[in-house]
Amino acid sequence: MALVYAKDKEYHIHTTPDLVGRYVILPGDPGRCEKIARHFEGAEKVAENREFVTYTGYLEGEKVSVTSTGIGGPSAAIAMEELIHCGADTFIRVGTSGGMQPEVCGGDLVIATGAIRMEGTSREYAPMEYPAVAHYDVVEALKHAADRLGAKSHVGVVQCKDNFYGQHSPDTMPVAYELKDKWDAWIKCGALASEMESAALFIIGSVRRVRTGAVMMVLANQTRREMGLDDPQVYDTEMAVRTAVEAVREMILKEREK
Repeated sequence: MALVYAKDKEYHIHTTPDLVGRYVILPGDPGRCEKIARHFEGAEKVAENREFVTYTGYLEGEKVSVTSTGIGGPSAAIAMEELIHCGADTFIRVGTSGGMQPEVCGGDLVIATGAIRMEGTSREYAPMEYPAVAHYDVVEALKHAADRLGAKSHVGVVQCKDNFYGQHSPDTMPVAYELKDKWDAWIKCGALASEMESAALFIIGSVRRVRTGAVMMVLANQTRREMGLDDPQVYDTEMAVRTAVEAVREMILKEREK
């Protein structure tokens, strides 16, 4: 695709193909990029604009990048589209989520196989009947990495939304009846955690024929609170970051063997 609005670099993320690796880790928070880049060799900040910060370095001799996406599907979609323009073809979202099943506790990892499309961005790519699913290669690599690191992880479907406070304060919304009924339905269906970006990224991955996946650290679990269970709150995302980095490393080495 041709550059949109900019002549020599991507309009929003300010990158060019020479600045970006094939493999990209996608946190939401720009402040998390430097933390992730410390796991790379020779990492340098190569671009910064708005919520989009990009560092590029190397893993196993392969150029890799980390780019922040901001919060939610629209900005995540912009970042991923422009990274694809620059030649990236494998993406791992790493971030935070809220647990939904009682067994999913604060500090656990959730590796998404698919996402409930309760958001708006993916609707402008594919009909709602089309599922938002992660690429098997990425899911497998993330699970292997979590197991090697000794992390407690859960693998399955997550719920993706646009309104953070619609989840946490549904009674203040005029559409509370819908929010609460659907939330209960997602839990009954087995959804593991709630977050805000994966559905858009997974759909773009299918449409653009690139590989996508996601690993989220669980901050806390409101289902456990409502059940009167202990609800530990954990804010350190380092294990999720390490899992994403090790998954990228595994995929690089597998590609090299081929």
